[in-house]
Amino acid sequence: MSRPTMNLLRPLKAQSTLPFQSAKSFLPSPSSSAHAIRQQTMRPILGHSVGMRTRWERSLHTSSPRWHGEITRPEPGTGIKLVFKDSKGNDIKTIEGNEGDDLLSLAHEYDVDLEGACEGSVACSTCHVVIDPEHYDMLPEPDDEENDMLDLAFGLEDTSRLGCQVKLTKELDGMVAKLPSATRNMYVDGAKARTH
Repeated sequence: MSRPTMNLLRPLKAQSTLPFQSAKSFLPSPSSSAHAIRQQTMRPILGHSVGMRTRWERSLHTSSPRWHGEITRPEPGTGIKLVFKDSKGNDIKTIEGNEGDDLLSLAHEYDVDLEGACEGSVACSTCHVVIDPEHYDMLPEPDDEENDMLDLAFGLEDTSRLGCQVKLTKELDGMVAKLPSATRNMYVDGAKARTH
């Protein structure tokens, strides 16, 4: 075995037989040319154990959040009408939206108290709404993710949907979305109900 190869292996052998502090003493000085080669060979093996950062650290991935004001309000009288009601059936607000807008974003735009803790990523049931039966059958079937979250919803009914998954179409003009009496957010607050 050549001398440069032996020098490259020395810190690794030292790591396995000597205490942590002693292993550092075998590292060459930063000025040596072998130092750069050793750094590259040691990083994936030693990683954070000697305070070095690896090149292969995981990057953080996030979905883009939804912001208040993301919805463009239609000219009055030209949009698709949607009525929000409280759990007792009293009108909260009648609003208009554009085709493709979802109920959660519209509720936030028009200051209707529909929580949406996961910001529409189908990770909670806090935007649970009950759709009137007349319009419920016009909606596409909920997917498995939505059904899983609906199983956690407080006050689940036959026509329950997640507001973030209901998109307006022209056929849904005049639809009624009733807010449940409370919401349950298992992920954030440990199943504490929030009343509307």
